[in-house]
Amino acid sequence: MEYCNDGIMAGIYIHIPFCKRKCHYCNFFSSASIKQKDELLKALLHEIKLQKDYLDNERIKTIYIGGGTPSLLEQKDIFKIYNEIAKHYSLEEQIEITIEANPDDLDREKLLQIKDSPVNRLSIGVQSFHDEDLQYLNRIHNAKQAYNSIKETINASFENISVDLIFGIPGQDSKRWKKNLEILIEMNIPHISAYSLTVEPRTILEKRILKNKIIPPDETLSIIHFKDLTQFMKHNNYIHYEISNFCREGFFSEHNSNYWFGEKYLGLGPSAHSFNRIERQWNVSDISTYIEKLNNCIIPFEKETLSVEQVFNEYLMMSLRTIQGCDLNFIDERFGHNLYLHCKKQAKPFLDIDQIRIENEKMHLTEKGNFFADKIASDIFVIE
Repeated sequence: MEYCNDGIMAGIYIHIPFCKRKCHYCNFFSSASIKQKDELLKALLHEIKLQKDYLDNERIKTIYIGGGTPSLLEQKDIFKIYNEIAKHYSLEEQIEITIEANPDDLDREKLLQIKDSPVNRLSIGVQSFHDEDLQYLNRIHNAKQAYNSIKETINASFENISVDLIFGIPGQDSKRWKKNLEILIEMNIPHISAYSLTVEPRTILEKRILKNKIIPPDETLSIIHFKDLTQFMKHNNYIHYEISNFCREGFFSEHNSNYWFGEKYLGLGPSAHSFNRIERQWNVSDISTYIEKLNNCIIPFEKETLSVEQVFNEYLMMSLRTIQGCDLNFIDERFGHNLYLHCKKQAKPFLDIDQIRIENEKMHLTEKGNFFADKIASDIFVIE
């Protein structure tokens, strides 16, 4: 898989901004009320049509329905979204179509409805199989629902399943963290995404920590959990193809790979982001404004034209996170020899402390460097 592969295919992201309850750590745009769902879907279908030229007729290889909690959608809603996209865009025959889901939504009837829709990949936000962790995160489901949702998903003959986990939760010792991984291995889940608990600005988690109502995450604990994670997944023959993502052969997330390798993507729905390699744009983070504007055939977005330095920084940050690494020859060809030399110079301190290695002009993070990816990338960035 190469960065900016001119096989010319793109992805579409659909943001469904509704949740039953807001998780304390989440900083994604969403609403705990679904009263505007029908109006929003009408506006979304309109935006799909209005944005049909954004991707320059490139074939669509992935559709990702995220949120929020997209599993709140009914089967008829999924069909409406898919049919409108199929009407205005050219779709790959083997297109990957993912929907995110919460365990409390995934009973047998719901799963059969999703199975009988265009969706062929399910991403389940489990986060933990322990009630103590789920309560800290303010997840709406419990541990039993988490386990049963995966069991029912397998029984419904879903094969392409991804499960999200969170580590570094206060009180979550290594034994409890490893048990989460063991459960997924025993169930033979082909794709696992695991993220360190991060305190994002303006979240309920941040407010509760500042008021000393709960214990904040401990970076030392997160580092221990991350080491446990990488060793455990390697031992069980999973491919560590991106810092937070592990899979069996053939189960890479094609949609997320679009982001990591600079492919074009179109974001639809409130707060959704789009990228065409020249400009980045983002929709308004307000459901009522989004609906009102689209009812008047106006897409409510802002945009910025990216400088060479911004595109370089983004390529560096994304590629370093992946198994393919950062291609220094590509930097030389695409961004010029000065940025190539800058990259090698700024990377040297991390080579000296074994956080980066360079082989055949490919720069990779070492196991030691993986946990510090963001800091390493930011220290190599070009500051405009």
